[in-house]
Amino acid sequence: MTDPEIQPGYPLRWPDGRPRSREHASALFRDGGSRMTLTTARKRLKQQVEAMTKPRQNWRVLNMVLSTNIRFTASGARDQNVSRRDPPDPGVAFYFDLDEKPHVLACDRWDTVADNIAAIAAHIDALRGQERWGVADLRQAFAGHVALPAPPHWSEILGVRRGASADVIQSAYRQLALSAHPDRGGSRDAWDSLQAAHEAARKEGRA
Repeated sequence: MTDPEIQPGYPLRWPDGRPRSREHASALFRDGGSRMTLTTARKRLKQQVEAMTKPRQNWRVLNMVLSTNIRFTASGARDQNVSRRDPPDPGVAFYFDLDEKPHVLACDRWDTVADNIAAIAAHIDALRGQERWGVADLRQAFAGHVALPAPPHWSEILGVRRGASADVIQSAYRQLALSAHPDRGGSRDAWDSLQAAHEAARKEGRA
């Protein structure tokens, strides 16, 4: 089976009910003596995820979404056309399925997105230690992080591919709006979901 990839999620979708940090501190995570980089932090997270599956066994962690306020290109690189600086809100929410159950780890304690990703990677390492030391298996260790599945990406709601043009996105939105509007028999939840998806596409500069 192909190694599962961690998909980027933009903008940040903070888990419902999770408190936010009022202040962001400077973290002590280091990359060769320097401050943690986004590339290294993402690599650390991927390594920790991969370590949760024993060799030659099926992947235990799937459907991974790393939700941040940093926009990435289709190739997975940071979109330099948007901003090279960290966003004002450096929070990170990592959604994933562990043994087919949805979980989420979220961190916004630190002042950079890279450090918050590194903190999540370090937290996974600590939880994995419970299994290595015989205290608890992974399901027990992650029991406090069970969550609702990651919210669908706006492209899924609009029924288009992520790299779709603005014209395609607008056309899909108009088509769905005809049937989703409450005045035309649609539900309020469906209408609100469609509006949120269209707004998320607009924020990404796609619509």
